[in-house]
Amino acid sequence: MAWLLVVVAGLLETGFAVCLKLSHGFTRLWPTIAFCVFALGSFGLLTLSLKKLDVGPAYAVWTGIGAAGTAIYGMVFLDDVVSALKLISISLVIIGVIGLQLSGSSH
Repeated sequence: MAWLLVVVAGLLETGFAVCLKLSHGFTRLWPTIAFCVFALGSFGLLTLSLKKLDVGPAYAVWTGIGAAGTAIYGMVFLDDVVSALKLISISLVIIGVIGLQLSGSSH
């Protein structure tokens, strides 16, 4: 259950990163509100997961999901540049996240 919280927190991290861009420096109301909701949810779920998980693997998985998710979202929906190197790098991040998730112990 703790790893599920980390995964959802990582997805919410993707949401807050995208909303941060869409807020244009916190000058747009709804993306700014969405940023706050996603950020609080993400940090809250990560905090709950850390009651059972080691901080290193949990934090790395959380940031890896957020980074890969944000990069993919940007390429698909925000016209970010797509390149072979970028896709390979995202794949490596995802492989690393899976490896860390599998290596993470729970108390």
